[in-house]
Amino acid sequence: MTLLVVHLALTAAYAGFQWTVRALVYPQFAQVPAAAFPAYERAHRRRVSRVVGPLFAGQGVTTLWLLAARPDGVPLLPVLAGGACLAVVLGVTALLAVPLHRRLGEGFDAGAFGRLLRADTVRAVAATLGTVAAGWLLLVSG
Repeated sequence: MTLLVVHLALTAAYAGFQWTVRALVYPQFAQVPAAAFPAYERAHRRRVSRVVGPLFAGQGVTTLWLLAARPDGVPLLPVLAGGACLAVVLGVTALLAVPLHRRLGEGFDAGAFGRLLRADTVRAVAATLGTVAAGWLLLVSG
């Protein structure tokens, strides 16, 4: 049961973080003066990775643990659903968000920024669905 609670806490923390970034942090990017934007973006990447890195690592550990050694009474379907959501988040991060942030680190680009917002919406929705799956696990296993 402790594993399920920790897993839910990690997924919920990441989903809350992701929605905060999407709704509050990213919209402010367009307000940064062009000359200051590259340094602003690089600082953003450094600071965000200090928060998101441990959340990704924690979710990765709990998800793999649930996949590899699922406790008795824990159904497979919500574990797989949560794992799929995490895979979407990680894939969109690696394949879209990170390259777009690198591009923005060279200077604000409205097209790249728009693509980042769309990619981030996908991450936020996937993270939310991952939290629903983690809650489902706890609900049906308790």
